[in-house]
Amino acid sequence: MDSVPPPSAVALHPVIVPLSYLLGTWRGQGEGGYPTINSFAYGEELHFSSNHGKPVIAYTQKTWKLNSGEPMHAESGYWRPKPDGTIEVVIAQSTGLVEVQKGTYNTQDKAIKLQSQLVGNASKVKEITRVFELVDGDLSYVVQMATNLTGIQPHLKALLKKL
Repeated sequence: MDSVPPPSAVALHPVIVPLSYLLGTWRGQGEGGYPTINSFAYGEELHFSSNHGKPVIAYTQKTWKLNSGEPMHAESGYWRPKPDGTIEVVIAQSTGLVEVQKGTYNTQDKAIKLQSQLVGNASKVKEITRVFELVDGDLSYVVQMATNLTGIQPHLKALLKKL
């Protein structure tokens, strides 16, 4: 009977290597707003993990209210980088919304830019963009959103430190 090697013994798939700086757990704070809602602050944790030598990165995210620790939003999915610098991302949100994103990653600038191709099960949200950047060792991101009432506008931004 073959034994399964521990995950640490499985080499990263070559297409994951350029984004390996993401792997691990990131935690910090963010702020959100939109023309139709009150601004808010939140705590957040992202986790990126290699999928045992497969050409995909598993992704989970959770947020909470800063004052009470009460859970807010959560999502999970998969990031599929390609050797040509493009990337596909699928995300399922706790609200029932799903996103299919496509974009690019720049290994020199450590920047990932995503644009929604599909926003599913959403009555109001029409478009979502996400930009992730490594800035002085911290992971920052900006999420913009368009609805059936508003064009693309800033919605979320956060700065996270690697644990």
